[in-house]
Amino acid sequence: MLKHVQLSPYRQRPHDTVSLSSTASYSSLSRSSSYSSLNDSGSSPSCAIKVFAKCLRPDIEYKTLGITYQTTCREVVQSLLNKYRMRHRDPNLFYLTMEVTIRRAGIRTVIALDEDARPAVLQSCHPKGDSKFALQTKNGGLVKIYDSVLMPGSKYKSLLISEFTTVDELIQILLNCYNSKERVEQFSLYEVCESQEYQRKLHPDDCPLQVQKSWAPGLSTHFLLRRNLDYRLRRSKIQWTPDLPSIPCSSRQSIAQTETVSSYPDYQNYFYI
Repeated sequence: MLKHVQLSPYRQRPHDTVSLSSTASYSSLSRSSSYSSLNDSGSSPSCAIKVFAKCLRPDIEYKTLGITYQTTCREVVQSLLNKYRMRHRDPNLFYLTMEVTIRRAGIRTVIALDEDARPAVLQSCHPKGDSKFALQTKNGGLVKIYDSVLMPGSKYKSLLISEFTTVDELIQILLNCYNSKERVEQFSLYEVCESQEYQRKLHPDDCPLQVQKSWAPGLSTHFLLRRNLDYRLRRSKIQWTPDLPSIPCSSRQSIAQTETVSSYPDYQNYFYI
């Protein structure tokens, strides 16, 4: 009688049972099965994870999220901020940790997860109840941005951001503060020094907190948000290219022959005064 081996729930499919007498190896089958489940978005299974998120608010113990095996840690963090209406918070200030418990040995290990890690995949590698996810915070810094261009009654906004948050990400957080539907490309961030009458437009990939740390003490320097006046012109500019019909090769040859062979003498082709 043939015995069957059932794979983990993460890889559970109708064809995921194999006889022990089969020549197919378990490792090759698990690799092919995991690849299809992670990359087929239409048929990828889903699961629930419990994330402890007291760092967001003291009254929040945990939140249960339904995710797929393709969901990354960064997407989980953004989903938590959206659910609790904290879109003004910088997602780069948060990360997930996974606590793994080995019951027999009584060992408990906490692992800091990368933003591209997939919590559902990691959870499926351990027995149910032996892993736990928690939301943690990173150190950041305050930046002050003069944003009257977004709201005439507003003078500036002070935001706590990460050291690696870019200009475009900071502008998106500012737009979220006002529930604005405008695009990030419509705005630019400037470094302004009034005492030296100096201003510089920052690159979208610059990190404002790192730029702020390089400011000399005693100088009146701040960040200013401005609207790109040429944004609409760039959007409305249409490159016009005439769509001329191509001339067939046979027609080109006939035209060339008529130009070279003429039934009249050359002097009849001139106009005399």
